Amino acid sequence: MKLTFLGTGTSFGVPQLGCPCEVCHSTDPRDQRTRVGAVVETDAGAIILIDTPPELRIQLLRANVARVDAVLYTHGHADHTHGIDDLRAFTVLQRQHLPVYGSRETLAGLARKFDYIFDDSIRPLPGTYKPQARAVELEPGRPTRIAGVDVTAVPVPHGPVTVFAYRIGALAYVTDAKRVPSDAVAMLRGARVLVLNALFDDPHPSHLSVGEALDVAREVGAERTYLTHLTHDNFHAALAARLPSGIEPAYDGLQITI
Repeated sequence: MKLTFLGTGTSFGVPQLGCPCEVCHSTDPRDQRTRVGAVVETDAGAIILIDTPPELRIQLLRANVARVDAVLYTHGHADHTHGIDDLRAFTVLQRQHLPVYGSRETLAGLARKFDYIFDDSIRPLPGTYKPQARAVELEPGRPTRIAGVDVTAVPVPHGPVTVFAYRIGALAYVTDAKRVPSDAVAMLRGARVLVLNALFDDPHPSHLSVGEALDVAREVGAERTYLTHLTHDNFHAALAARLPSGIEPAYDGLQITI
C-alpha cells in the first residue's frame, strides 16, 4: 500500500495570506503546505482519496492521480471538503457515481451544501457536466469493504465536532483530533504507520498540540508516525530535528510505502 500526502497544512495553509513570518517566506518547498488531504493506493491498485481540500485539483495533478475509486471524509469543515467539485473530472471520465463515505452528520452537511452533486434530479444543461456522488454512511468501529480493502471509521473529538479517523490495514490516519480516547487508541494500535495532526506547541481547543501528538504516538506504538495539519509555527527542518526517532513531519507530496 502507498500513501501520498496531498496537503499537510492547517486551514490557513502555509504560507498564510498577509503573514510576514520567516516560515511563510521560506524557500524550503517542504514549508509550503496546502490544506490537508491524502491518497491511499492499495496493493490491488485501487485509489482511495481522504478528504477533498480546496486545492484538490492542483494536488492531484502534482501526484499524478488520474482515477479515484472512493472518497473517505473525516468531517465537514471547509478545509477538508471544499474541493469536492474537482471530483467532476473523475465521474465524467469513469462514467459512474463516485462512492463517498463518512459519518451521517458529515454526509448530510455535504448534501446540504453541495446538493447538485448528490441529487440526481438536478441535471446539468446539455453539454455541461457535474460531479456525481453516492453517499455511504459508515458505522464507527465496524470494518467496511471499500475499494477492495477493509476500512474502519474511528471517531475522535475535534472540539464540539466528531471526526472520523481511519484504519486502513496497516495505516492509521488521524486528522483534526483534539484527543484520541482509549477506545480509539485500541482500534489504531497495531498499525505500522500513524498519521497524526499536530497544530501548535501550545495547547489548542480543538487540535492536538505537538506534545500531545507525541503522547498519542507513544500510546499507538506505530513503527513510523508522520505529523500533519501543521502551521507556520515551525520550519519543517527545525521540527524534524527535535522530534524523537520514528516520528517526523510530513510534507506536501511525500509518498511512503506501507
